[in-house]
Amino acid sequence: MRALSGSAADASALLHRRELSSEEFVRACLERIEAREPAVGAWAFLDPELALEQARKLDTEAPRSPLHGLPVGIKDIFDTADMPTEHGSPIHAGRRPEADAACVRRLREAGAVVLGKTVTTEFATYQPPKTVNPLDPERTPGGSSSGSAAAVADGMVPLALGSQTAGSTIRPASFCGIFGFKPTHGAADLTGALRLSARLDTIGLLAREPQDVALLLDALLGEPAAPAPAPAGAGSAPDEGAHVPRVALVRTAHWEQADGSGRAAVERAAALLGDAGAQVTEPALPEGFDGLTAAQETIMAFDLARSLAAERAQHADRLSAPLRALLERGEATGDDEHRDAVELAERCRARLGEVFAGVDAILTPAAAGEAPPRASTGDPLFCRAWTLLGTPAVAVPGLLGESGLPIGVQLVAAPSADRALLGLAAWAAPRLA
Repeated sequence: MRALSGSAADASALLHRRELSSEEFVRACLERIEAREPAVGAWAFLDPELALEQARKLDTEAPRSPLHGLPVGIKDIFDTADMPTEHGSPIHAGRRPEADAACVRRLREAGAVVLGKTVTTEFATYQPPKTVNPLDPERTPGGSSSGSAAAVADGMVPLALGSQTAGSTIRPASFCGIFGFKPTHGAADLTGALRLSARLDTIGLLAREPQDVALLLDALLGEPAAPAPAPAGAGSAPDEGAHVPRVALVRTAHWEQADGSGRAAVERAAALLGDAGAQVTEPALPEGFDGLTAAQETIMAFDLARSLAAERAQHADRLSAPLRALLERGEATGDDEHRDAVELAERCRARLGEVFAGVDAILTPAAAGEAPPRASTGDPLFCRAWTLLGTPAVAVPGLLGESGLPIGVQLVAAPSADRALLGLAAWAAPRLA
């Protein structure tokens, strides 16, 4: 079916013209899942008849929004009143929430079909789940939004929700060769989601095209999308009056911790965008920014130890060893160390106006390189600082590593510049392909 291979925006147009029904689209997704799920393992819960029932009902209604009739996968940390929400842990096996999470409710109100619940790592942390990378089953899809990224990348569903507390949307998007978008912190209501850290938790959006990300963002935030920047084609000067994208290449203090393919991908992206007409600079970040990664780790461990205190106290034997170690680290983190980390984040956040002065976005690694073996979900190293700062970020696919697997690059913008960042990603993507 052409709707499965095309963009969600194209499928939306077909649905609105009644050239495609939601039931037909959902059936096509379910057929793809039936064929591929045994190999990929992207889904935590799926009820085909429930999904089809939603689609049939929506087919009888006038379109509510561009999202009307489109199936969406929901990471299994967001409450759903008609499906289990288990947080990737046996501790919450069979848990049935009484109400939808706020983001799920907004998607339903926009006419989306909640296709099912996608696999998350244990409590959205680091323990590798059953899900594999659909491009190479010996590699990880990343985490913690493992199932959402894999399902979208494999064509099982056009759109999915993830989340990010460290690098849980940007990293899997990079590994799976799709778009992953983290909005400005606090932009979306997280009521009814698993909360790990109020300072860090952010919703994540995963899709195969940037305009499809915008469909989800429209439904969640209720605002119209901004047009993409419109410089001239590669190698020519921008048209008079057209915006020239201004991109700052930021290698970060961790540059040498990316592998050769990862570093080459970012440098290649900078060259390609420059050739396409972007103004590419390489500024230094202000003093103190090098410490943000460690500060994020401190805050995350401290907050997790408190948000998962009941699970640790009552079910320690049902937690993985890596998660127990992380919670123990957080428990051992003193108030002074936590306060110092928070104060550093606040000082750096106050200087973001300086960082983004004259710049539309920062270009930086999304991950260290290609997806590693399944024993790990990969290192969120290159996402931690931007998550702590609350900036919007997007993983843009198109480049490949030495093994022929995807390496996304990360574009980061100033807080609240979400729409402009998506526009820049839409402009950049074809230049990187």
